[in-house]
Amino acid sequence: MPRPLVVINVVGLTYDRLGDNTPNIMQLVNDGGFARPMGTVLPAVTCSAQSTILTGELPNKHGIVANGWYFRELSEVFLWRQSNRLVHGERIYDAARKIHPEYTVSKMFWWYNMYADVDWSVTPRPCYPADGSKLFDSYSQPAELKSQLQDRLGVFPLLKFWGPTANIESSRWIARAAVDVFNRYLPHLTLIYLPHLDYNLQRLGPDDPKIARDVQAVDAEVGRITKVAHERNADIVVLSEYGITQVDRPIHINRILRDNGYARVRKEIAGWETLDYGESTAFAVADHQIAHVYIRKESDIAAVAELLRKVDGVEHALDRKQHASFGIDHERSGELVVVSDKRSWFTYYFWLDDALAPDYARTVDIHRKPGYDPVELYFDMATRSTPLDATLICGSHGVSSADDDQQSVIVSNQPDLLQGRSWCDLDLAEMLIAEVCRED
Repeated sequence: MPRPLVVINVVGLTYDRLGDNTPNIMQLVNDGGFARPMGTVLPAVTCSAQSTILTGELPNKHGIVANGWYFRELSEVFLWRQSNRLVHGERIYDAARKIHPEYTVSKMFWWYNMYADVDWSVTPRPCYPADGSKLFDSYSQPAELKSQLQDRLGVFPLLKFWGPTANIESSRWIARAAVDVFNRYLPHLTLIYLPHLDYNLQRLGPDDPKIARDVQAVDAEVGRITKVAHERNADIVVLSEYGITQVDRPIHINRILRDNGYARVRKEIAGWETLDYGESTAFAVADHQIAHVYIRKESDIAAVAELLRKVDGVEHALDRKQHASFGIDHERSGELVVVSDKRSWFTYYFWLDDALAPDYARTVDIHRKPGYDPVELYFDMATRSTPLDATLICGSHGVSSADDDQQSVIVSNQPDLLQGRSWCDLDLAEMLIAEVCRED
Protein backbone atom coordinates (compact mmCIF):
# COMPACT_ATOMS: atom_id res chain seq x y z
CA MET A 1 0.00 0.00 0.00
CA PRO A 2 1.19 3.58 -0.64
CA ARG A 3 2.43 5.55 2.34
CA PRO A 4 0.22 8.38 3.62
CA LEU A 5 1.32 11.79 2.35
CA VAL A 6 0.25 15.09 3.92
CA VAL A 7 0.81 18.27 1.89
CA ILE A 8 0.35 21.55 3.79
CA ASN A 9 0.12 24.73 1.73
CA VAL A 10 1.18 27.65 3.97
CA VAL A 11 0.41 30.58 1.69
CA GLY A 12 2.97 33.39 1.70
CA LEU A 13 5.65 31.50 3.63
CA THR A 14 9.14 32.23 2.31
CA TYR A 15 12.45 30.48 2.84
CA ASP A 16 13.93 33.37 4.82
CA ARG A 17 11.16 33.13 7.45
CA LEU A 18 12.15 29.61 8.52
CA GLY A 19 13.85 29.62 11.90
CA ASP A 20 12.99 30.49 15.49
CA ASN A 21 9.42 31.48 14.59
CA THR A 22 8.72 28.15 12.85
CA PRO A 23 9.79 25.41 15.30
CA ASN A 24 7.21 22.91 14.04
CA ILE A 25 8.16 23.34 10.41
CA MET A 26 11.88 23.28 11.24
CA GLN A 27 11.37 20.02 13.14
CA LEU A 28 10.86 18.36 9.75
CA VAL A 29 14.34 19.50 8.77
CA ASN A 30 15.86 18.59 12.12
CA ASP A 31 14.43 15.09 11.81
CA GLY A 32 16.54 14.54 8.70
CA GLY A 33 14.48 16.33 6.10
CA PHE A 34 15.25 19.44 4.07
CA ALA A 35 14.13 22.99 3.27
CA ARG A 36 14.70 24.79 -0.03
CA PRO A 37 13.52 27.98 -1.70
CA MET A 38 11.22 27.36 -4.64
CA GLY A 39 10.46 29.30 -7.79
CA THR A 40 6.92 30.00 -9.00
CA VAL A 41 5.03 30.13 -12.27
CA LEU A 42 3.62 33.28 -13.83
CA PRO A 43 1.20 34.36 -12.57
CA ALA A 44 2.13 33.52 -8.99
CA VAL A 45 -1.47 33.70 -7.74
CA THR A 46 -3.56 31.16 -5.84
CA CYS A 47 -5.62 29.48 -8.54
CA SER A 48 -2.82 29.33 -11.12
CA ALA A 49 -0.15 28.11 -8.70
CA GLN A 50 -2.32 25.44 -7.08
CA SER A 51 -3.40 24.11 -10.47
CA THR A 52 0.25 23.89 -11.55
CA ILE A 53 1.22 22.09 -8.35
CA LEU A 54 -1.51 19.47 -8.82
CA THR A 55 -1.10 18.94 -12.59
CA GLY A 56 2.56 19.68 -13.31
CA GLU A 57 1.41 21.87 -16.19
CA LEU A 58 1.70 25.57 -16.92
CA PRO A 59 -1.40 27.77 -17.35
CA ASN A 60 -1.27 27.26 -21.11
CA LYS A 61 -2.19 23.61 -20.46
CA HIS A 62 -4.34 23.58 -17.32
CA GLY A 63 -6.12 26.79 -18.36
CA ILE A 64 -6.10 28.66 -15.04
CA VAL A 65 -4.49 31.86 -16.26
CA ALA A 66 -5.37 33.85 -13.12
CA ASN A 67 -7.84 33.89 -10.24
CA GLY A 68 -10.44 34.85 -12.81
CA TRP A 69 -10.79 36.01 -16.38
CA TYR A 70 -13.11 37.48 -19.02
CA PHE A 71 -15.60 35.04 -20.50
CA ARG A 72 -15.76 36.45 -24.00
CA GLU A 73 -18.94 34.68 -25.08
CA LEU A 74 -20.83 36.14 -22.11
CA SER A 75 -19.07 39.53 -22.03
CA GLU A 76 -18.69 38.96 -18.28
CA VAL A 77 -15.81 38.76 -15.82
CA PHE A 78 -15.86 35.96 -13.25
CA LEU A 79 -13.35 35.57 -10.43
CA TRP A 80 -13.05 32.88 -7.80
CA ARG A 81 -15.14 30.21 -9.51
CA GLN A 82 -15.05 26.88 -7.68
CA SER A 83 -15.77 24.08 -10.13
CA ASN A 84 -12.86 21.68 -10.53
CA ARG A 85 -13.95 21.14 -14.14
CA LEU A 86 -12.39 24.46 -15.09
CA VAL A 87 -8.98 22.85 -14.58
CA HIS A 88 -7.61 20.80 -17.46
CA GLY A 89 -5.03 18.04 -17.20
CA GLU A 90 -4.33 15.00 -15.07
CA ARG A 91 -4.05 15.56 -11.31
CA ILE A 92 -1.41 13.86 -9.24
CA TYR A 93 -4.05 11.68 -7.57
CA ASP A 94 -5.33 10.58 -11.00
CA ALA A 95 -1.81 9.37 -11.77
CA ALA A 96 -1.64 7.57 -8.42
CA ARG A 97 -4.89 5.71 -9.09
CA LYS A 98 -3.46 4.24 -12.27
CA ILE A 99 -1.05 2.36 -10.03
CA HIS A 100 -3.20 2.07 -6.90
CA PRO A 101 -6.91 2.07 -7.88
CA GLU A 102 -7.86 2.21 -4.21
CA TYR A 103 -5.96 5.49 -3.67
CA THR A 104 -7.92 7.94 -1.47
CA VAL A 105 -7.65 11.71 -1.24
CA SER A 106 -8.72 14.43 1.20
CA LYS A 107 -8.73 17.97 -0.24
CA MET A 108 -9.21 20.58 2.48
CA PHE A 109 -9.78 24.09 1.15
CA TRP A 110 -7.47 23.91 -1.85
CA TRP A 111 -9.06 25.90 -4.65
CA TYR A 112 -11.32 24.35 -7.31
CA ASN A 113 -12.52 21.92 -4.70
CA MET A 114 -16.11 21.54 -5.83
CA TYR A 115 -16.73 18.38 -7.84
CA ALA A 116 -13.09 17.34 -7.64
CA ASP A 117 -12.59 13.61 -8.05
CA VAL A 118 -11.52 13.10 -4.44
CA ASP A 119 -12.97 11.16 -1.53
CA TRP A 120 -13.35 13.94 1.04
CA SER A 121 -13.34 17.68 0.46
CA VAL A 122 -14.42 20.87 2.22
CA THR A 123 -14.41 24.42 0.84
CA PRO A 124 -16.09 27.78 1.64
CA ARG A 125 -19.51 28.15 0.03
CA PRO A 126 -21.91 30.82 1.32
CA CYS A 127 -25.66 30.41 0.97
CA TYR A 128 -27.50 33.26 -0.76
CA PRO A 129 -31.23 33.46 0.13
CA ALA A 130 -33.64 35.15 -2.27
CA ASP A 131 -33.86 38.27 -0.07
CA GLY A 132 -30.25 39.17 -0.96
CA SER A 133 -28.77 38.18 2.39
CA LYS A 134 -25.69 35.98 2.80
CA LEU A 135 -25.43 33.01 5.15
CA PHE A 136 -22.04 31.64 6.07
CA ASP A 137 -21.65 28.06 5.02
CA SER A 138 -19.31 25.56 3.39
CA TYR A 139 -19.49 22.79 0.80
CA SER A 140 -18.37 19.25 1.37
CA GLN A 141 -18.14 15.96 -0.41
CA PRO A 142 -19.67 13.75 0.81
CA ALA A 143 -22.45 16.19 1.69
CA GLU A 144 -22.82 14.94 5.27
CA LEU A 145 -19.14 15.64 6.05
CA LYS A 146 -19.91 19.35 6.51
CA SER A 147 -22.50 18.66 9.19
CA GLN A 148 -20.25 16.17 10.95
CA LEU A 149 -17.42 18.70 11.12
CA GLN A 150 -19.75 21.51 12.21
CA ASP A 151 -21.09 19.37 15.03
CA ARG A 152 -17.54 19.05 16.36
CA LEU A 153 -15.94 22.36 15.35
CA GLY A 154 -18.80 24.79 14.79
CA VAL A 155 -19.66 26.49 11.50
CA PHE A 156 -16.66 27.39 9.39
CA PRO A 157 -15.75 31.02 10.31
CA LEU A 158 -16.06 32.54 6.85
CA LEU A 159 -15.72 36.09 8.22
CA LYS A 160 -12.25 35.10 9.42
CA PHE A 161 -11.28 33.64 6.02
CA TRP A 162 -11.29 36.92 4.08
CA GLY A 163 -11.98 40.58 4.74
CA PRO A 164 -11.30 42.94 7.64
CA THR A 165 -11.65 40.32 10.38
CA ALA A 166 -9.57 37.63 8.64
CA ASN A 167 -7.25 36.03 11.15
CA ILE A 168 -5.83 32.75 12.44
CA GLU A 169 -9.27 31.36 13.34
CA SER A 170 -10.01 30.26 9.77
CA SER A 171 -6.68 28.46 9.41
CA ARG A 172 -7.17 26.88 12.85
CA TRP A 173 -10.60 25.56 11.81
CA ILE A 174 -9.15 24.15 8.59
CA ALA A 175 -6.26 22.50 10.46
CA ARG A 176 -8.61 20.91 13.01
CA ALA A 177 -10.99 19.74 10.26
CA ALA A 178 -8.09 18.25 8.30
CA VAL A 179 -6.88 16.39 11.37
CA ASP A 180 -10.41 15.12 12.02
CA VAL A 181 -10.73 13.74 8.47
CA PHE A 182 -7.20 12.33 8.57
CA ASN A 183 -7.76 10.50 11.84
CA ARG A 184 -11.13 9.07 10.82
CA TYR A 185 -10.35 8.00 7.27
CA LEU A 186 -6.53 7.98 6.94
CA PRO A 187 -6.46 9.15 3.29
CA HIS A 188 -3.44 8.23 1.23
CA LEU A 189 -3.09 11.90 0.21
CA THR A 190 -4.17 14.88 2.30
CA LEU A 191 -4.06 18.38 0.77
CA ILE A 192 -4.44 21.26 3.26
CA TYR A 193 -4.58 25.00 2.54
CA LEU A 194 -3.71 27.39 5.40
CA PRO A 195 -4.28 31.02 4.27
CA HIS A 196 -3.35 32.95 7.40
CA LEU A 197 -0.11 34.65 6.29
CA ASP A 198 -1.80 36.10 3.22
CA TYR A 199 -3.73 38.65 5.27
CA ASN A 200 -1.19 40.78 7.13
CA LEU A 201 1.48 40.29 4.48
CA GLN A 202 -0.84 42.29 2.21
CA ARG A 203 -2.11 44.65 4.90
CA LEU A 204 1.23 45.44 6.53
CA GLY A 205 3.82 44.23 4.02
CA PRO A 206 6.52 41.61 4.54
CA ASP A 207 8.91 44.14 6.12
CA ASP A 208 6.64 44.80 9.12
CA PRO A 209 8.05 43.19 12.30
CA LYS A 210 4.52 42.23 13.43
CA ILE A 211 4.49 39.54 10.72
CA ALA A 212 6.59 37.40 13.06
CA ARG A 213 3.51 36.81 15.23
CA ASP A 214 1.54 35.62 12.21
CA VAL A 215 4.33 33.22 11.27
CA GLN A 216 4.31 31.81 14.80
CA ALA A 217 0.53 31.43 14.75
CA VAL A 218 0.39 29.51 11.49
CA ASP A 219 3.38 27.38 12.49
CA ALA A 220 1.38 26.26 15.54
CA GLU A 221 -1.40 25.05 13.22
CA VAL A 222 1.15 23.24 11.06
CA GLY A 223 2.35 21.57 14.26
CA ARG A 224 -1.22 20.48 15.05
CA ILE A 225 -1.25 18.62 11.73
CA THR A 226 2.31 17.26 11.69
CA LYS A 227 1.95 15.78 15.19
CA VAL A 228 -0.89 13.55 13.99
CA ALA A 229 0.87 12.83 10.68
CA HIS A 230 3.97 11.65 12.54
CA GLU A 231 1.87 9.37 14.72
CA ARG A 232 0.48 7.76 11.56
CA ASN A 233 3.94 7.45 9.97
CA ALA A 234 3.01 9.78 7.13
CA ASP A 235 5.39 11.62 4.84
CA ILE A 236 5.00 15.38 5.14
CA VAL A 237 5.52 18.23 2.68
CA VAL A 238 5.08 21.88 3.64
CA LEU A 239 5.10 24.32 0.75
CA SER A 240 3.89 27.74 -0.30
CA GLU A 241 2.42 29.00 -3.55
CA TYR A 242 4.27 32.31 -3.68
CA GLY A 243 6.15 34.90 -1.71
CA ILE A 244 4.79 38.40 -1.11
CA THR A 245 6.83 41.50 -1.91
CA GLN A 246 6.75 44.96 -0.33
CA VAL A 247 4.76 47.34 -2.56
CA ASP A 248 4.07 51.08 -2.52
CA ARG A 249 2.79 51.84 -6.02
CA PRO A 250 -0.73 50.89 -7.12
CA ILE A 251 -1.33 51.11 -10.87
CA HIS A 252 -4.88 52.03 -11.90
CA ILE A 253 -4.69 50.27 -15.24
CA ASN A 254 -8.37 50.63 -16.19
CA ARG A 255 -8.25 54.37 -15.53
CA ILE A 256 -5.30 54.61 -17.90
CA LEU A 257 -7.21 52.67 -20.55
CA ARG A 258 -10.27 54.84 -19.98
CA ASP A 259 -8.31 58.09 -20.21
CA ASN A 260 -7.01 56.94 -23.59
CA GLY A 261 -10.42 56.05 -24.96
CA TYR A 262 -10.22 52.26 -24.70
CA ALA A 263 -12.20 51.32 -21.59
CA ARG A 264 -15.87 52.32 -21.65
CA VAL A 265 -18.23 52.83 -18.72
CA ARG A 266 -21.98 53.20 -18.46
CA LYS A 267 -23.96 55.33 -16.04
CA GLU A 268 -26.43 53.20 -14.12
CA ILE A 269 -29.83 54.50 -13.05
CA ALA A 270 -28.66 54.31 -9.44
CA GLY A 271 -26.10 57.01 -10.23
CA TRP A 272 -22.84 55.10 -10.31
CA GLU A 273 -20.63 53.91 -13.14
CA THR A 274 -19.89 50.35 -14.18
CA LEU A 275 -17.27 49.06 -16.57
CA ASP A 276 -18.89 48.04 -19.86
CA TYR A 277 -16.83 45.01 -20.88
CA GLY A 278 -18.51 44.20 -24.17
CA GLU A 279 -18.45 47.80 -25.40
CA SER A 280 -14.86 48.50 -24.31
CA THR A 281 -12.14 48.39 -26.94
CA ALA A 282 -9.73 47.35 -24.19
CA PHE A 283 -10.06 46.79 -20.44
CA ALA A 284 -8.10 44.94 -17.76
CA VAL A 285 -8.94 42.20 -15.28
CA ALA A 286 -6.52 43.09 -12.50
CA ASP A 287 -5.07 40.33 -10.34
CA HIS A 288 -2.38 41.42 -7.88
CA GLN A 289 0.78 42.06 -9.94
CA ILE A 290 -0.59 40.84 -13.27
CA ALA A 291 -3.46 42.05 -15.40
CA HIS A 292 -5.09 40.42 -18.40
CA VAL A 293 -5.99 43.12 -20.92
CA TYR A 294 -8.75 42.06 -23.29
CA ILE A 295 -8.70 43.95 -26.59
CA ARG A 296 -11.66 43.72 -28.94
CA LYS A 297 -9.90 44.81 -32.14
CA GLU A 298 -6.65 43.22 -33.24
CA SER A 299 -5.65 46.50 -34.83
CA ASP A 300 -5.52 48.13 -31.36
CA ILE A 301 -3.20 45.62 -29.70
CA ALA A 302 0.09 47.27 -30.65
CA ALA A 303 -1.06 50.73 -29.58
CA VAL A 304 -2.40 49.51 -26.22
CA ALA A 305 0.84 47.59 -25.60
CA GLU A 306 2.91 50.68 -26.37
CA LEU A 307 0.75 52.77 -24.03
CA LEU A 308 1.05 50.37 -21.11
CA ARG A 309 4.78 49.73 -21.52
CA LYS A 310 5.35 53.42 -20.77
CA VAL A 311 3.48 53.30 -17.46
CA ASP A 312 5.64 53.60 -14.34
CA GLY A 313 5.70 50.25 -12.57
CA VAL A 314 4.90 48.12 -15.63
CA GLU A 315 7.63 45.55 -16.27
CA HIS A 316 6.10 43.76 -19.26
CA ALA A 317 3.14 44.04 -21.60
CA LEU A 318 3.25 40.63 -23.23
CA ASP A 319 1.45 40.16 -26.53
CA ARG A 320 0.27 36.86 -28.00
CA LYS A 321 3.66 36.18 -29.60
CA GLN A 322 5.33 36.48 -26.19
CA HIS A 323 2.81 34.46 -24.18
CA ALA A 324 4.34 31.07 -25.02
CA SER A 325 7.68 32.01 -23.46
CA PHE A 326 5.88 32.44 -20.14
CA GLY A 327 3.51 29.48 -20.46
CA ILE A 328 0.37 31.64 -20.58
CA ASP A 329 -0.58 31.17 -24.24
CA HIS A 330 -4.17 30.13 -23.62
CA GLU A 331 -7.48 31.31 -25.07
CA ARG A 332 -8.56 32.55 -21.62
CA SER A 333 -5.62 34.97 -21.44
CA GLY A 334 -6.00 38.57 -22.46
CA GLU A 335 -4.56 39.77 -25.75
CA LEU A 336 -1.97 41.38 -23.48
CA VAL A 337 -0.74 40.04 -20.16
CA VAL A 338 0.69 42.97 -18.23
CA VAL A 339 3.16 42.36 -15.40
CA SER A 340 4.21 44.93 -12.82
CA ASP A 341 7.58 45.33 -11.18
CA LYS A 342 8.03 43.99 -7.65
CA ARG A 343 7.08 47.20 -5.83
CA SER A 344 3.86 47.75 -7.81
CA TRP A 345 0.46 46.11 -8.24
CA PHE A 346 -2.71 46.61 -10.30
CA THR A 347 -6.06 47.86 -9.02
CA TYR A 348 -9.32 47.21 -10.83
CA TYR A 349 -10.46 50.85 -10.36
CA PHE A 350 -12.06 52.37 -13.46
CA TRP A 351 -13.98 55.42 -12.14
CA LEU A 352 -12.36 58.86 -12.23
CA ASP A 353 -14.49 60.37 -9.45
CA ASP A 354 -15.05 58.48 -6.18
CA ALA A 355 -18.60 59.84 -6.10
CA LEU A 356 -19.30 57.69 -9.18
CA ALA A 357 -17.74 54.49 -7.85
CA PRO A 358 -20.19 51.56 -7.99
CA ASP A 359 -21.81 50.45 -4.76
CA TYR A 360 -19.79 47.22 -4.68
CA ALA A 361 -16.52 49.20 -4.58
CA ARG A 362 -17.15 50.00 -0.93
CA THR A 363 -18.14 46.46 0.04
CA VAL A 364 -16.45 43.09 0.47
CA ASP A 365 -17.62 41.55 -2.80
CA ILE A 366 -15.14 39.21 -4.48
CA HIS A 367 -17.47 38.26 -7.32
CA ARG A 368 -18.75 41.52 -8.82
CA LYS A 369 -15.50 43.45 -9.02
CA PRO A 370 -13.56 43.13 -12.33
CA GLY A 371 -10.40 42.26 -10.47
CA TYR A 372 -8.93 41.41 -7.11
CA ASP A 373 -9.37 44.02 -4.38
CA PRO A 374 -7.05 43.63 -1.37
CA VAL A 375 -8.35 46.93 0.07
CA GLU A 376 -11.29 44.84 1.30
CA LEU A 377 -8.93 43.88 4.13
CA TYR A 378 -9.38 47.47 5.35
CA PHE A 379 -13.17 47.44 5.43
CA ASP A 380 -14.19 49.94 8.14
CA MET A 381 -16.62 48.32 10.55
CA ALA A 382 -17.67 51.73 11.88
CA THR A 383 -18.72 53.14 8.50
CA ARG A 384 -19.47 49.69 7.08
CA SER A 385 -17.53 50.46 3.92
CA THR A 386 -14.28 49.66 2.14
CA PRO A 387 -12.04 52.68 1.58
CA LEU A 388 -11.08 53.59 -1.97
CA ASP A 389 -7.43 54.18 -1.10
CA ALA A 390 -5.18 51.60 -2.78
CA THR A 391 -2.07 53.05 -1.13
CA LEU A 392 -3.10 51.25 2.06
CA ILE A 393 -1.82 47.96 0.60
CA CYS A 394 1.79 47.16 1.48
CA GLY A 395 2.28 43.65 0.07
CA SER A 396 1.43 41.89 -3.18
CA HIS A 397 2.39 38.92 -5.36
CA GLY A 398 2.06 37.56 -8.86
CA VAL A 399 5.51 38.10 -10.35
CA SER A 400 8.09 35.34 -10.30
CA SER A 401 11.14 35.99 -8.14
CA ALA A 402 14.68 34.70 -8.20
CA ASP A 403 15.52 36.23 -4.80
CA ASP A 404 15.57 33.69 -1.98
CA ASP A 405 13.89 36.05 0.47
CA GLN A 406 10.92 36.47 -1.89
CA GLN A 407 10.65 32.92 -3.15
CA SER A 408 8.21 30.34 -1.91
CA VAL A 409 9.51 27.31 -0.06
CA ILE A 410 9.35 23.53 0.12
CA VAL A 411 10.07 21.61 3.35
CA SER A 412 9.80 17.88 3.95
CA ASN A 413 10.73 15.20 6.45
CA GLN A 414 11.73 12.96 3.52
CA PRO A 415 15.27 13.72 2.27
CA ASP A 416 14.78 11.41 -0.73
CA LEU A 417 12.47 14.00 -2.28
CA LEU A 418 15.25 16.55 -2.65
CA GLN A 419 17.31 14.60 -5.20
CA GLY A 420 19.93 17.36 -5.36
CA ARG A 421 17.81 19.73 -7.43
CA SER A 422 16.41 23.22 -7.16
CA TRP A 423 12.66 23.38 -7.22
CA CYS A 424 9.91 25.27 -8.98
CA ASP A 425 6.23 24.60 -8.36
CA LEU A 426 6.13 23.24 -11.90
CA ASP A 427 8.35 20.39 -10.67
CA LEU A 428 6.21 19.57 -7.66
CA ALA A 429 3.72 17.35 -9.46
CA GLU A 430 6.53 15.11 -10.72
CA MET A 431 7.93 14.83 -7.20
CA LEU A 432 4.52 14.31 -5.59
CA ILE A 433 3.52 11.65 -8.13
CA ALA A 434 6.68 9.72 -7.30
CA GLU A 435 5.85 10.12 -3.63
CA VAL A 436 2.18 9.16 -3.81
CA CYS A 437 3.11 6.00 -5.70
CA ARG A 438 5.76 4.97 -3.17
CA GLU A 439 4.84 1.96 -1.08
CA ASP A 440 5.77 1.01 2.47
